[in-house]
Amino acid sequence: MTNRTIFLTTALPYANGNFHFGHIMEYIQADIWVRHQRMCGSTVHFVGADDAHGAPIMISAQKKGVTPQEYVAEISAGRAKYLDGFFIRFDHWHSTDSKENTELAQDIYKRLKKAGLIYSKEIEQYYDPVRQMFLADRFIKGTCPKCGAPDQYGDSCEVCASVYRPTDLINPYSALSGSKLELRKSKHFFFKLSDPNCVEFLRQWTRSTAPDGTPRLQSQIVAKTAEWLGKDGDLSDWDISRDAPYFGIEIPDEPGKFFYVWLDAPIGYLASLKAYCESKGINFEALLETSTTEQIHIIGKDIAYFHTLFWPAMLHFSGKPFRVPDHVWAHGFVTVDGQKMSKSRGTGLDPLVYLELGMDPEWLRYYFAYKLNSKVEDVDFSSADFISRTNSDLVGKYVNIASRSAGFLVKRFEGRVSDPAIAESSLIAEIKAAAPDINASFEGREYGKALRAVMELANKVNEYVDQKQPWELAKQPERAAELHAVCSVTLEAFRLLTLFLKPVLPRTAENVETFLNCGELTWNSVDNALSSDKPINPFKHLMKRVDEKQVQQLFELSSKAAKAASEPAKEEKKAEAESEEFVFEPLAPNITFDDFAKVDLRIGKILDCKKVEKSRKLLQLTIDVGEKEPRNIFSGIAAYYKPEDLIGKLTAVVANLEPRKMMGSFSQGMLLSASDGADTPSGLYLLEPFPGAKPGMRLH
Repeated sequence: MTNRTIFLTTALPYANGNFHFGHIMEYIQADIWVRHQRMCGSTVHFVGADDAHGAPIMISAQKKGVTPQEYVAEISAGRAKYLDGFFIRFDHWHSTDSKENTELAQDIYKRLKKAGLIYSKEIEQYYDPVRQMFLADRFIKGTCPKCGAPDQYGDSCEVCASVYRPTDLINPYSALSGSKLELRKSKHFFFKLSDPNCVEFLRQWTRSTAPDGTPRLQSQIVAKTAEWLGKDGDLSDWDISRDAPYFGIEIPDEPGKFFYVWLDAPIGYLASLKAYCESKGINFEALLETSTTEQIHIIGKDIAYFHTLFWPAMLHFSGKPFRVPDHVWAHGFVTVDGQKMSKSRGTGLDPLVYLELGMDPEWLRYYFAYKLNSKVEDVDFSSADFISRTNSDLVGKYVNIASRSAGFLVKRFEGRVSDPAIAESSLIAEIKAAAPDINASFEGREYGKALRAVMELANKVNEYVDQKQPWELAKQPERAAELHAVCSVTLEAFRLLTLFLKPVLPRTAENVETFLNCGELTWNSVDNALSSDKPINPFKHLMKRVDEKQVQQLFELSSKAAKAASEPAKEEKKAEAESEEFVFEPLAPNITFDDFAKVDLRIGKILDCKKVEKSRKLLQLTIDVGEKEPRNIFSGIAAYYKPEDLIGKLTAVVANLEPRKMMGSFSQGMLLSASDGADTPSGLYLLEPFPGAKPGMRLH
């Protein structure tokens, strides 16, 4: 399909930090598809924006002593060096903290309210009396109600993976101030997702096909939406409001109430498009309302719930000119050498470090593209595979073709190809015949399939060159015509391969267009072969090989950059904790001596201690409490103590606690500690007996 009009977005990055490899992968994936569409003759409006609102932005700005707007502006100002560096060409980059987003969000809210899908009710929430604000789940901590692990967040436990409500936490406290929380009532506004009309619409929409005849969602996402909708369509209504203080968009006619960031964030897609349209003189409403305009979102799989339930429902019940997405395409995460990206573990790669090392951005574009398909699958960055794949395919197979023939053509034949040789070549005919399938692979986002097909053709071209041996022909003047034909066919083949690779390698393609003097490469120019009327230019180096040392530096410097970035945050947290007064926790109700006597407290010696994989907070300790065999105990103290610092120490243990299965093993007790409630390494203290105490001694 050509001459399409497409409104395309990627997920909006939260404006609280720089881009990471996951962002860059998503933008590359989208940029390749946009470039492919434009090569087909389509009009694509490719827009993005910073997701600027929410309590985390407000709190980060407060810590830096700037306004939220100034904080977001500083983050936004750094976006271009990433996007330009990897040849990612958005038509417009905007912010959700804009007049366009304010107007659209408030308009959509009013439309939904008029449709009877907005209501209010009082809810109970935790309130931080020191910060004087209601807290989101991420800013609430306490003891897990399921396994007893301390310092867990307000929605789920990282130790036992249980999910719960913040009000289920034991001894909840503020992660911001360390203070004891209060339950207070507040009026909140809800989007009635449970409305039968919403449920029925979503059942139909999630399983429907777009006007182009293809499913709106990938099969994996359809399966998830079916799971979320359930047999009875038992969807929870969506809390769309937050109380002041909050950095966001005010709810009309409701002083002190703001839209929850997830309501206005996707509307930011429309706001960015509207700002772009105004700058280009395009009628925004007419563009949206036109039935042939396609609306497509490319997102990470972790935000599929919002984009396949709330977002289409909001758009559908808001009415014209708003329209539901034609497609929502989700992708997986980026892993590094098989591990989840983590700055603390040194597996979080920094895209800016990549560029500063002088690593070619097209290496990464090609590598990610080779790994991408239309499914919701994670993409692994393997350092060894990256080096091998890039050097083998791009340099060894592709660029090598031009370097082997161009010199002969320029020196011997004034840079002019043999038109008959190209027209009569069966190799050229075979490459042209592959164009429709490669085009279709790009169209279907099967980039890996497209690139494998291109490299198979590159192999055939190299086999052709190896067979004809132009370097040998050049030594035989009487075979000049044959040399001319071989070089002409080789360079026309190179032109076609470059055309196929252009969505992935835009800079190289542009250089090749100049080198071959062939004009702009598009899908309609497959048959526009090189011509003797337009001599090629001298060959210039197109791409170098990946140096293994560069990749090693990428890992090392990314780790250092992450550590450097975390140090100010740690110092900031420490200073904040030290500035907060200790909040005395009220005493629990009195118990009898018999109740206390039931708890068997023993002195234990820590024989061994190690971190637990897949847990940020858990340590596994081997402890001697005077029995024949030492005990295994898990404790959520990894943020407070290094394992090597605990080995050989004496501490106090609850020895008769019912064993609990954790992390594939059993925890046979609990360590005693004191906490000042602060979320810092100095905020929790293991109890240590005076010298002379022995393992197994009972505490009385």
